[in-house]
Amino acid sequence: MTDYKETGILSLDDIKKPSEDRLKKGPVVVIECVENIPCDPCVAACPKDAISMDEITDIPSIDFDGCIGCALCVTECPGLAIFVVDCTSDPCTITVPYEYLPVPEKGEKVFALDREGKRVQVSKVVRVRSSGKTYGITLEVDRENIWKVRGLEVKR
Repeated sequence: MTDYKETGILSLDDIKKPSEDRLKKGPVVVIECVENIPCDPCVAACPKDAISMDEITDIPSIDFDGCIGCALCVTECPGLAIFVVDCTSDPCTITVPYEYLPVPEKGEKVFALDREGKRVQVSKVVRVRSSGKTYGITLEVDRENIWKVRGLEVKR
């Protein structure tokens, strides 16, 4: 298996995922930060203190049970490495960070992309949240794709 340090692409083995029981309770953050760099805006953004770090160069740790899935951390992460997954409805939703133009609109159909930028499925935009230059775009995603989808491409 090729390492993400060679390819720049994480595998599911590189990610700490919430349990199936936690997924049933509501939206929850998934952090895909794997580098020890000085960065901690996600910690400050969390209103429930569910994201923590002992040192500023630590990889953020998430308390899945303390997370309310508010997605405030998604738009604050400069590495675009935080996502919110919600499987309490069918289809599921995932909130992804987005910093491109054009910005999709609520109700618009977009291509949901994987970590390599490959199209996974067509998804409907259900929410657009802005915070500075980063948007949090919430997409409807088929349940089997919640661990694949990590970006989007506007179709227009």
